Amino acid sequence: MTVEIESDSDVESLDHPVDNAPVRSMVHHGLTVEGYSRAAVQTYWRVPELKIGFDLGAQPWSFMTTPNWFVSHTHLDHIAALPVLVARRRMMKMEPPTIYLPADAVDGVNQLLRAYQRLDRGRMNVNLVGIEPGVEIQLSRELVVQTFPTRHTIPSMGFLVWERRRKLKPEYHDLTGDQIRDIRLSGVEVSAEIRLPKVAYMGDTAPAGLDDFPEIYRAQILILEMTFVAPGERASVIHKFGHTHLDDLIARADRFENEVIIASHFSTRLHPDQIQRIVDRRLPDSLRGRMKIWL
Repeated sequence: MTVEIESDSDVESLDHPVDNAPVRSMVHHGLTVEGYSRAAVQTYWRVPELKIGFDLGAQPWSFMTTPNWFVSHTHLDHIAALPVLVARRRMMKMEPPTIYLPADAVDGVNQLLRAYQRLDRGRMNVNLVGIEPGVEIQLSRELVVQTFPTRHTIPSMGFLVWERRRKLKPEYHDLTGDQIRDIRLSGVEVSAEIRLPKVAYMGDTAPAGLDDFPEIYRAQILILEMTFVAPGERASVIHKFGHTHLDDLIARADRFENEVIIASHFSTRLHPDQIQRIVDRRLPDSLRGRMKIWL
């Protein structure tokens, strides 16, 4: 079941509400997605049950409790609030956050944090981890984050969160519990790992970024950009600058197996009401019940 909570208002702080950034929220099968994204303004998302956040364009007060953050790329509307997160967690006597970001950005971010440390006169304690597309990060026994390349104007990547489970191998299905226990104690592996794609996050990308990593079409929850929606906009220009149009998603409508698709990062050229009207008019029935337009 999906429950949507639309809010531009209060987000819970540690002890009381502090309203400092718009947040929308949705619950789907026990996972909460919170966040907001508008092109060239700010982008930030988190799934609190997984202790994971994506991008740091702003930092709602409640988001500081999330310890692990994955940065898709280093445009300011996706990373400007990184020093804010670090400083707030220090102020609240929390452990330093772990920030996974493109490897070639680590030196620049370190320089940025050193400058803020001089200005703020407070230590910027953070664990910066440079990553490349095509790697896996084990967050826990149950969770693995896989990185994949996206198509933007600077180095960028997306993230797929896998849930790992152990499942009894088929050849042992007819055995009793005692028999399975004895086989396991003898040193034989009776179970195999299975992976379930839970949450995929795209960041900014031309539509080729979706096609290059088709596993994202199977994720239970997919968060993607749909920066442009107006008819007549030039696809070649949109793709050149690493963005996606509504037309691109319509053309791929039959590929989306996702239970929920959150579309965001809309251009500020159009009023939200205009965006919603265009999408309502053009979205195919196969996506209409699953695609959430977050404005």
